[in-house]
Amino acid sequence: MLTAVLLSSCIKEENYPDIPEIGFKSMQLMYANDSAVYPTRGILSITFQDGNGDIGLRPKDTLPPYNKGGDYYYNYVIRYFEKRDTGYTEVILDPPYSARLPILNQGYEGKPIKGIIVDTLAMDPSPDYDTIRFELFIYDRALNKSNVVTTPGIVLRRSGL
Repeated sequence: MLTAVLLSSCIKEENYPDIPEIGFKSMQLMYANDSAVYPTRGILSITFQDGNGDIGLRPKDTLPPYNKGGDYYYNYVIRYFEKRDTGYTEVILDPPYSARLPILNQGYEGKPIKGIIVDTLAMDPSPDYDTIRFELFIYDRALNKSNVVTTPGIVLRRSGL
């Protein structure tokens, strides 16, 4: 489940580059109960900003380059990695954690935008590896790719249990 919380100012218009910029904010793990060893969900939060506010797709945006299976179908790309003996290894998930962000500034196209994107991720209840991380980025409608953010290692196994 994807939720976007916008933070904008009506008093002073900010100036940002037209290429989106993101930053890691937090990853909160949610457990089914107090005795659960592994989380069932993770709440991933990132910050974003874009100078011309062209972040997000409409449901009808399904023709190339936004077609299913195309490189730009998902405009919020989340790559999943597990820490193994040799380091972090990407695992291709089906379905992926990647998502299609909706239009974030409906009615204010062309205006600078910034905010926080909060995404709830279903977690494997019995993972093979107990440390993961994510790499993520977004595309705007002009197909500009934001910077790539890598989360710190996330330890899934709750200590003391």
